Amino acid sequence: MLKKLVLILMILALSPMVQASENMADLENENSIQTRIDNIGTKLLNHNKITKRIVFRYTKKDKKKLLSTDKSLTKRQVIIYDGLYQSVQTDDELAAMLAREISTAVKSYSGIWGGSLDSLEVYLGAKKFETVADKRAVDYMAEAGYNPLALIVFINKTCPQKKFDRFSRHNLTSKRLARIYEYITYKYPQYLENNEYINNEYYQNFLLTSIENRRKLERKIKNHLTEEVKYE
Repeated sequence: MLKKLVLILMILALSPMVQASENMADLENENSIQTRIDNIGTKLLNHNKITKRIVFRYTKKDKKKLLSTDKSLTKRQVIIYDGLYQSVQTDDELAAMLAREISTAVKSYSGIWGGSLDSLEVYLGAKKFETVADKRAVDYMAEAGYNPLALIVFINKTCPQKKFDRFSRHNLTSKRLARIYEYITYKYPQYLENNEYINNEYYQNFLLTSIENRRKLERKIKNHLTEEVKYE
């Protein structure tokens, strides 16, 4: 009985130390992730000569909860939520995530009244803005030395396909991916000629699910057409 009591007392005494050690490990891990995000994000900003102030924040909090409780958040602060960060495997993919968010943040600076009027314009033309933002993200990545094909991989992993987009503010993911692929084909063909992602499972999945859209692009290129392809 005495031995059991001593054991219990030892466990109770060690518990705070174990908890403190775990908390320290979690903090070190979060700091490491934040540093990685800051380094890649700042590289994207500097290499693209983006003069607007944009900061990056990594958080393990729930997105909806954070946005409803922290009134200091703005569109000029790129927030990376842990759930989404866990889908990132390479620096190129993290650059893809950040470049896409930076594209939106930069847009918030344009227009009058601190960008408020422009934000309304973006809301009304959301699908067009989404396409422009995707292409701008490709440019940001290429300029900073990251492989823009990683944007296809990142979106393919994280954005599910809706049934239709007629009444949505967002394009079908398949359309987004097809337009990004077309943009890279015309502007950055070297990444397709020396495709580092050809054996990537997520890129292979994109190739599998985009056969018809890529055929449409091939016809456009072969026939030297200039009109916009109607992707599905």
